[in-house]
Amino acid sequence: AKRRDGGCAVSFFGGLLNTVFDRRYLRILSDGSDDRGIPELCEALLGSHGEVSGSSLAGTILARYAGMNEEEKRAFFEFMTHGLGISASAVTESLAAYQENPTKETYRAFANAAEPRRQELTRRLNQSPGATERLVEMRRDLLQMMRDDPSLGPLDVDFKHLFGSWFNRGFLVLRPINWDSPAAILEKIIAYEAVHAIDSWDDLRRRLRPSDRRCFGFFHPSMAEEPLIFVEVALTKGVPSSVQTLLADGRETIAAEDADTAVFYSISNCQAGLAGISFGNSLIKQVVSDLTRDLPQLKTFVTLSPIPGLRGWTEEAGHDLDASGDDARALAAHYLTQVKRGDGLPRDPVARFHLGNGAMIHAVHAGADTSQNGMKQSGGVMVNYLYDLAQIPENHEGFVGARRVAASGEVRKLAAKAPDIQTGG
Repeated sequence: AKRRDGGCAVSFFGGLLNTVFDRRYLRILSDGSDDRGIPELCEALLGSHGEVSGSSLAGTILARYAGMNEEEKRAFFEFMTHGLGISASAVTESLAAYQENPTKETYRAFANAAEPRRQELTRRLNQSPGATERLVEMRRDLLQMMRDDPSLGPLDVDFKHLFGSWFNRGFLVLRPINWDSPAAILEKIIAYEAVHAIDSWDDLRRRLRPSDRRCFGFFHPSMAEEPLIFVEVALTKGVPSSVQTLLADGRETIAAEDADTAVFYSISNCQAGLAGISFGNSLIKQVVSDLTRDLPQLKTFVTLSPIPGLRGWTEEAGHDLDASGDDARALAAHYLTQVKRGDGLPRDPVARFHLGNGAMIHAVHAGADTSQNGMKQSGGVMVNYLYDLAQIPENHEGFVGARRVAASGEVRKLAAKAPDIQTGG
């Protein structure tokens, strides 16, 4: 008989897992005592009421997962997606009961029916020590597989729902990262830097040690040695127009107290398994708050940001991004202010991020990033996004509500000079 909790699906996908996994593999034990297969272990964990037994089962399942090959991981994700979902009939019946008699009990029954069992399984897997980091890695694997198998999407919806709660701002800790930070964290800063590659320990020292340089990262208590996102900050006099100047070996250092501008020149997300979980907005606001407290003379907060989609768009539109500096700036200004996706938001992902946070497009600079990557993605053009603390709420509301792009008069004049440019995506 078909159970309302999806018992037939559990049985089918449990059998699939046991077929896909080599029988000898299923007998490899994490603790030397439990020879059940993954589906049976998952059912046992879902039925467990003891904290100790639950933690042990969770550890066993996560250890088994760590040893799986790609085919076995795919089968596990299919089991979670299709075997531990919801029963549509149970949801419909419980909702009807709640509508007829809205009590605490009928609401609880509806809420239980509407929540997929895989959500509760994921919560219980998180009982094991070190489980949070391993579950983040699990979602990283899932996102990779979803590129070829979108049917796994419902499972990702549940992962993202849970991670949105587990990694909300209230649990995150802002920590300064400097040359005296543990070597393990410094190694990860080198590895995770996604905007301007760090080529050596000397390069890292130039970004962390001088008096006019800062770095901050968000950490989670369950992943204390793993940065989730970090931002590199340069303290300057005036708004910079070139990242080469900021990162130059042998540049002149200034005292932090002499700076009037804080420049966010690199923001890197570190955990692929947390894609879509937003930290950047909170990170920038917290860093601005901390810098203002420690260095009250700072009056200007800007980015020096890449424009990753610029060259792709100009090639599609048939324009020569490398023709001249003035033309490149005009093309970039037009692209940032006028070229939109189908939903009315800017095509450029970095622009969507900063404008959504309430920043405005302040200035566009040609020849600002002459690195190989900088030339490849934007012909060396970069942009300053200005975080004017007094204007952030208004800019944010205008962007979210009316899709309005906040930009300086200079940028709008540049955009108007763009020669005969096709609009749209």
